[in-house]
Order: sequence, then C-alpha cells, then structure tokens
Amino acid sequence: MRPALRFQPRWWSTLLVLILVPLFISFGLWQWNKASSKEDRQSLRDARNAAPPVQMPGTLADPESLRYRQVQSRGSYEPEFQILIDNRIHRQQAGYHVLTPFRLEGSDMRVLVNRGWVPALAEHSRWPQVTTPSGVLEVSGMAIVPGTRYLTLGPDAPSVRRSGWQVVWQNLDLKRYAQAFPFPLQPVVIELSPESSAGGFAREWPRPDERIERHVGYAFQWWGFAGATVIIWLVVNLRRKP
Repeated sequence: MRPALRFQPRWWSTLLVLILVPLFISFGLWQWNKASSKEDRQSLRDARNAAPPVQMPGTLADPESLRYRQVQSRGSYEPEFQILIDNRIHRQQAGYHVLTPFRLEGSDMRVLVNRGWVPALAEHSRWPQVTTPSGVLEVSGMAIVPGTRYLTLGPDAPSVRRSGWQVVWQNLDLKRYAQAFPFPLQPVVIELSPESSAGGFAREWPRPDERIERHVGYAFQWWGFAGATVIIWLVVNLRRKP
C-alpha cells in the first residue's frame, strides 16, 4: 500500500514561485513580441518592396511614406562628407558601412547612400580608403528610416577626424549627421541595390525577420522554465502523512 501524501508548501518556496513564474512568463512574452514585431516589419517590407520604384522627391515631409520602397535618383556623390559606420559584420569579418551623401540632380537636397560594407584594416586606428565614382550617375535601392535607439560603447575617438569632419561613427545618428552636414538632407537612407553599379561594395542587406526562430525558441524556453518551476514546487512540497 502506498503511503498517503499531503501537500504542505513552505512559505518561502511559494513566495519564490510567485516571483519567478510571472517573471519567466513575461520574458517569454517579450521574446514572442520581438518575433511578432520582426514578422510584421518583414511583411511590410515585402509588400512595399514589391511596388514599382519611385523617384526620390526633392523634399520629403513624411519619411514613413518611403520606408522599404525601392527608390531611384540621378545626381552625384559628395565624398568629402562621407562617413564610415564602425563594427559592421559581414560573413564573420569586422568592417565598416560606407555612407556617402548624394546630391539630387537639379536640387540642393542630399540623401545619404549606404554603399555597402568594406573590411577593416589590421590597424584599427586607420580607416580604409574607398573610391567614389565622380560625375552624374543613377542610384537605386531601398529607402530606410534609420532607428534612433542603438548601443554606444563610448565617445567616438578624436583620431578619426579629418579636416574637421568626423570620418568614423559608431552608429548612424541621422539627426546628428544632419546637424553637422552643411546642406539640406533627406530623412531617409538609400541602401544601394546589389544590382546597382553606382560605386557599391559588399551589399547583403539583413532582413527584418532575421533570427526570428531564435526569438520564438527563447520564448518557449522561458515558458518552459515557468512550467518547470511550478512542477518542482509541487513535487518538493509533497510530504508523507505521519
């Protein structure tokens, strides 16, 4: 005959469960919402990217109207105000994204063009010299509205300044760039198309839904922790009746 059991939880174990279970569930929901957000952005990108290309307007009041749209523009690069975005990874190698302002033909307006990735030099205090085509040319690519939240590891090093213009940036802060830039600037960035011949480098642009499976996996992992916590609490608090 099996001994009779009774459930007699200790107060501290119950308190611990009441703290941990909601915490684990909230972590799971956070990861699930990140996955859903990436999925929504990818759906929006796919829909807008499938639309016919549009010409970059001379002025743009609402940058959201162009987010993820394919755009085209004629004009010329201005490499003297070019910047390199540091710590960009391409196929497990560190390097920079090259962003060059592009003057729209027949206008004073400029737009930043992300021309792609170049490898970093062995001596990180020096930056790579990149070539920029001159004359009038046509750029095409996807319009991106840069984010405003990013990780900053510290102030940009003063050694990466050239003739008063800061060359290497940790992140693209478009508002900060526009304040330093002496000409009017569009509130979007063009990610140069891989098919474009307008002075591009390595261009394998990440998708918004990249690593979405990882977020889903983490969500179920946290929810599994919540379930395991409850099961352990039930088991360890079962006692034999005297």
